Amino acid sequence: MPQQFKQATYHSICDELAVRDADVDNVIKLHGYPPFWSRPNTFESLVHIILEQQVSLASALSALNKLRERIQEITPARILLLTDAEMRECYCSRQKTAYIRYLAEAIIGGQINLIAFEQMEDEEIRRQLTTLKGIGNWTVDVYVMFALQHTDVFPVGDLAIVNAVKRLKALPKETTKEELIIIAEQWRPYRTVASMLLWHYYLSDRKPKS
Repeated sequence: MPQQFKQATYHSICDELAVRDADVDNVIKLHGYPPFWSRPNTFESLVHIILEQQVSLASALSALNKLRERIQEITPARILLLTDAEMRECYCSRQKTAYIRYLAEAIIGGQINLIAFEQMEDEEIRRQLTTLKGIGNWTVDVYVMFALQHTDVFPVGDLAIVNAVKRLKALPKETTKEELIIIAEQWRPYRTVASMLLWHYYLSDRKPKS
């Protein structure tokens, strides 16, 4: 059973990371604790994450809300009843429409079982989800972090995380993802919570980008 963090333990984990890392300590001192970002373990949550791929959070939420207006409850069966034109009217691109349908079909067909994921380790979840077209490592990372609250995920494919680490640690722009993964080792086994702190820093910090 993978280790999870809960709202009750969230601040104490942040405090432990702050003791280990002075830069993390400064984030909390300047900006407070990050919000407890979480989502239910549902098809809708995965659809939301797919919609967030490579677009602004506001654009993704707008599309999700349009889908909710159209079908009330976002379920695999209801999604599969929508035509291409109806999906377009909900601000879903042709590509993302295909990805969402692949996911819906996989859940209906029993290939993917979200409840079963609650007992699985990260890598098995990743193996199963990335067999679906349109679901890569970033989507899996965000799902495991937000919907399953696994404690030790570092989404190195997330641009905000990459920029936050570079800014927080005053690293050169050319710092590689491999180097960032090594830096993140200091936050084990709480890399998810460290990532929440980095997102919080990225969203809170208003200094101009170098």
